[in-house]
Amino acid sequence: MTAQRTLVLLKPDAVQRGLRGEILRRIEAKGYGILSLTQRTATSAELAAHYAEHEGKPFYPGLVEYMGSAPLVALVAEGVNVIPGFRSLAGATNPTEAAPGTIRGDLAREWDLPVIQNLVHGSDSEES
Repeated sequence: MTAQRTLVLLKPDAVQRGLRGEILRRIEAKGYGILSLTQRTATSAELAAHYAEHEGKPFYPGLVEYMGSAPLVALVAEGVNVIPGFRSLAGATNPTEAAPGTIRGDLAREWDLPVIQNLVHGSDSEES
């Protein structure tokens, strides 16, 4: 089988809570390689491009503000079926619905906030 590559973001809540190591450990434990990794604060332009599909939705302004509020970790993971595999490892978008054994199910908190803080993002295709 051919290896895929995917963009993974460790969101500001993951970085602020010191969960980088645990999340990276879980990614590598699934057999995925980490090809590149950087930690920095995303620019407004980068976030606008990344979340363009959500522009105009009620949660968009808060999402962009949250994602640019503090450093995040961006990495490229590689492996066979890494795109669906990482998304499964991440768990349901809403942490309260994420199964035990997933990143969000085990590590995310239930927040009464207008923007869900759910630790990670995994792209849904190699193009995105």
